[in-house]
Amino acid sequence: MILLIGFSIATLFRQFNEIAKFTLEKPVPVEVSSIENQEVALNRLAERLELFRQQLAGNGHAVLALTPEEMNLAIAAYEPFRDLRGTLRIAAVEGDTLRLAISFPLNGKPRLARKGEQGWIASDLRYLNGMLVARPALLKHEVVLNLDAMEVSGARVPQEFINQMSPYRITARYLSDAVLGPAMAKLSQVDISAGKCVFTSVPGETTPEVISKKQVASASKRLFLILGIVASVMLAIGGSVVFRRHRAKSWH
Repeated sequence: MILLIGFSIATLFRQFNEIAKFTLEKPVPVEVSSIENQEVALNRLAERLELFRQQLAGNGHAVLALTPEEMNLAIAAYEPFRDLRGTLRIAAVEGDTLRLAISFPLNGKPRLARKGEQGWIASDLRYLNGMLVARPALLKHEVVLNLDAMEVSGARVPQEFINQMSPYRITARYLSDAVLGPAMAKLSQVDISAGKCVFTSVPGETTPEVISKKQVASASKRLFLILGIVASVMLAIGGSVVFRRHRAKSWH
């Protein structure tokens, strides 16, 4: 058990060391769109969002197509998106993918808590500053991002980390929102078309399954690999104990 615990701790610290190679100790805040002198654009956006809300409340087809500029303006103007300000910005649309500038906080290497911190184990934040290349999709009743790549200046992000983070549940925080939660629940498709992110609701259509068989197989492979390593370690320990007992009996 001591060996197993030690192995788990060593693996955890090795992961933190790898994450430290493509993260920084401080954030690099991304640009937030200015809402000054944007009354015309804000009114037009508000009218389209209200029309989409009314369409969702009805029994007909509903479609909302937003450009990167409009999505960034919504982040800057609407209170539910305040926690995205300075941490995420839609930089561009390329083909069927979004390019998103990010500055995401991640938990750093565990350490003993300092005076004033809660608990006895704490950590210093690390920041993932870079660019996400992602395809929007639906997972049950929320909009998620299937990550194709992460671009960090001067570093390479391991594919294993990208796979672990994808799909990124960017809107999970809004599931309990009185307006956004029910609206997402009625969506039947989210995709990219003609340089815009398109949100579609078709009555009677079910939400497509966003996690592919390849993603499931990859996750299963990682799980069985970890279980295999743990089982091998425990078998080695058990075998060692049996072998030592056998030798002890032989000496007697």
